[in-house]
Amino acid sequence: MTTPFGARLRAAMDAYGPFCAGLDPHRGLVEQWGLEYSLAGLERFALTCVEAYAGTVAVVKPQSAFFEVFGSGGIRVLERVLGDLRDAGTLTLLDVKRGDIGSTMQAYAEAYLGKDSELRADAVTVSPFLGYGSLRPTLDLAEETGRGVFVLALTSNPEGFEVQHAVRDERSVAASVVAGAATDNVGAAARGELGSVGLVIGATVGDAVHDLGIDLVAADTPILAPGFGAQGGTVEALRRTFAGALAQVLASSSREVLGAGPDVAALRAAAAGTAGRLQDALHS
Repeated sequence: MTTPFGARLRAAMDAYGPFCAGLDPHRGLVEQWGLEYSLAGLERFALTCVEAYAGTVAVVKPQSAFFEVFGSGGIRVLERVLGDLRDAGTLTLLDVKRGDIGSTMQAYAEAYLGKDSELRADAVTVSPFLGYGSLRPTLDLAEETGRGVFVLALTSNPEGFEVQHAVRDERSVAASVVAGAATDNVGAAARGELGSVGLVIGATVGDAVHDLGIDLVAADTPILAPGFGAQGGTVEALRRTFAGALAQVLASSSREVLGAGPDVAALRAAAAGTAGRLQDALHS
């Protein structure tokens, strides 16, 4: 894989709109679809999403935990989801939020970004709260394999405030994460490309980005903005929070679109409609 993830992400966003479709088979949604909450129900749910989303949206984001809960069988379903989307040419962002040090972080990197791993995705989410430098094994392997990493920076859950807003040497933890990603994206920025190290910043964080003095415009960094739609994130909030950096934003929604299932055509239409509205609103 020779084309960096950031360049492939930009091409996908330009082609399909700045939308990341969450694939979250939690019990409530599976049962809402009239399926049994079992391994068979999980597989039916997940493969229906693959059929609807492949070739429809820029990125599909499976949440690993909802597969892991079914043990080895659930992992096999996740492997199939990732493989089928890979074969269809649709980018995958595996939401695993791993974070560790040394050889353990290296093992996580090889599990999700290694070129021969059955669980390999185009990108993964990681947690930097053991220190941004602890992510180096993942960042290095992603660069080597042409894959991407999205680093938690500023999340909307209330518990995140005490860590992410904490200040040392006049800079918040969140701002230091943004600075780390910007440094890793210097090469891409010099080529005029979107970087392959992204940030996770909630669609509902409000003025926190500005209050913490975070400069997203200068980062040349993709921004995954979860929480759009059913969790309260609006187009207006995205425009206000990410003003000046809208071209970098990849908004993510799960429940609002998944509620259109289990009909494949309805699910595909809901995803395409959301992507189109975001394209019009954020890039007009």
